[in-house]
Amino acid sequence: MPRPAPLIENAVIIGGGIFGMSTAVQLTRMGVCVTLINDGPLANGASGRSLAWLNTARKRSLPYHRLRQAGMERYRVLSDKYPDADWLCFGGGLTWDAEGDKNEIAEVYRYERNLGYEAHLLSGADVSTTVLGVNGASVGDSGAILNPNEGWVELPVLIGLLADEFRAAGGIMITDAGKATPLVHEGRAVGARTASGETYKADVILMATGPAVPAMAAAGGISIADGTPTAVLVETQPVDHPLRAVLNTPRVAVRPTQTGAFFLDSGWPEDEVTQRADGSYEVPDWVTQGLLDEAQKVLDPRLDLKITNVHFGPKPIPGDGDPVFGQLKELPGCFVAFSHSGATLGLIMGELLAEEMALGLRHTMLESFRPERFAT
Repeated sequence: MPRPAPLIENAVIIGGGIFGMSTAVQLTRMGVCVTLINDGPLANGASGRSLAWLNTARKRSLPYHRLRQAGMERYRVLSDKYPDADWLCFGGGLTWDAEGDKNEIAEVYRYERNLGYEAHLLSGADVSTTVLGVNGASVGDSGAILNPNEGWVELPVLIGLLADEFRAAGGIMITDAGKATPLVHEGRAVGARTASGETYKADVILMATGPAVPAMAAAGGISIADGTPTAVLVETQPVDHPLRAVLNTPRVAVRPTQTGAFFLDSGWPEDEVTQRADGSYEVPDWVTQGLLDEAQKVLDPRLDLKITNVHFGPKPIPGDGDPVFGQLKELPGCFVAFSHSGATLGLIMGELLAEEMALGLRHTMLESFRPERFAT
């Protein structure tokens, strides 16, 4: 049976990250005329400074796990389409905790196995022989979990490929437009207005502006709980190293890149970032050096890593930790996409949001993640 015809003729997407671009492409595939508006170049926000680890590891709710699992499956399909891509890799994920009362490795391992999520509990010695590029001596007595089905993606590259398809299909892309806002008429979203005052009418809109989503909703009197921190992502110089897996360790996360560089991040530097009056960010040198030092401890062979860039900015995290997707009940015609797991969910959410926007559906997979859960 052919796909149902869309109930709308046009849509406006605010945001040029992975959620916005993915949804825009899916809508154009359905025959919808789409205008995408971004406040700068594509991928200039959270998508451009994401660790971009593809996973559904650790403990999370079953609906969230299923959604992320579907997201990972879409990347497997994408890897079949681009078998020689160096920007998409399923080299696995390896995680371990600090030793002590808060170590959850055994519990997490059992939780993942009970869900049918492939997981292997390894000792430090096992790690040294199983996962190339990792210093097994840095793993504690509780061991580490290897999830061989996990991977990583270069989101800016993927967004660029989607943008090429979008333009070829006749999509209209407006970059460097400043901060756009919903255009509202008689209690319904009917388009968007750019910072310069230009308006673009539409049957539906999507706010996919990463950490700016809660403030944009609040401007219309709609509450979306916000737990967004300011994140630090350190980029090293390219090196010759065998690591292909993503490492999630107590003091640093390490992700290889297509250039041979490493991306490094962790939660603890977030408390050390300050924002200047002009909106720029500042972090002490000891913080970035600390991430570098921690990375050198977990890599084998150990490298003399050098920093080439430090990326700062808000990391979109909803107040309750779960993603926020779907139409705003208080503002019909306006949909939102706000989540920490942008890379993992990027492709699947483009599909689901496009169908909800164009066909008037409410996907059951999204029922736990509707924005109205924050209504008071």
